[in-house]
Amino acid sequence: MTVVDAHHHVWDLSVRDQDWITGPELQPLRRNFSVGDLADEAGPAGVGRTVLVQTVTVAEETPEFLALAAEHELIAGVVGWTDLTRPDVAEELARLRELPGGPYLKGIRHQVQGEPDPQWLLRADVRRGLTAVAEAGLVYDLVVRPHQLPACAKAAAILPGLTFVLDHLGKPPIAAGTREPWATDLRALAALPNTACKLSGMVTEADLASWTPDDLRPYADTVLDAFGADRSMFGSDWPVCTLAATYGEVLDAAAELTSALSDAERTEIFEGTAARVYGL
Repeated sequence: MTVVDAHHHVWDLSVRDQDWITGPELQPLRRNFSVGDLADEAGPAGVGRTVLVQTVTVAEETPEFLALAAEHELIAGVVGWTDLTRPDVAEELARLRELPGGPYLKGIRHQVQGEPDPQWLLRADVRRGLTAVAEAGLVYDLVVRPHQLPACAKAAAILPGLTFVLDHLGKPPIAAGTREPWATDLRALAALPNTACKLSGMVTEADLASWTPDDLRPYADTVLDAFGADRSMFGSDWPVCTLAATYGEVLDAAAELTSALSDAERTEIFEGTAARVYGL
């Protein structure tokens, strides 16, 4: 099995600022993280393919990521960004796919977690953009907080032709140790067949300094029970994960959390689901 890391980032602060990296807790992230840096971590961990995911709502980032995918064999797919509300979104998606590395575009993401309207995904202009994403044969990554999960389920029900991939389990309050209403809302999303979930971002929702796999287990178990192995996939969330763990520690934790599953199920989580959902 060649592990697929379905969620990571890179950035170069000399190209543009990452304006979300603020405050002392995030200070370790205020440096450059390159594909080469990732390869140094991923290679020894047995990771052979990755999905590079957007970080900022800047149109120039996606073409840059596509060019990186064309240059680096490690990157098998890109989840980029475009303004879903623009009237020519379908034409813009087609333009992106004609750029160098364009065939590596596999999905679109927007920082819905930062939108003040919990129903943002259900706005008419956003739904029109999501329809264009579906018609382009792309998937849509959901980066949301727990209170936004009900809107995610409604959007997935309205758009059965679009695959929605939930990033970071929907960011449950792991550090607080609470599971409701997150678990109920997550199950409602998972009940729709056009959804999948990344086992990613858990260590940074836990206590950064003292988390253990047992802290993550109730949340991972809920995802695995709700989505099944064939709709769950591993993601490192590197380099954000380095606030709480090394790349290897994140992968080891995921391996421990799935150790009771069959070999076939583990192959799905660590390779098959991501390859199938993103068309890698």
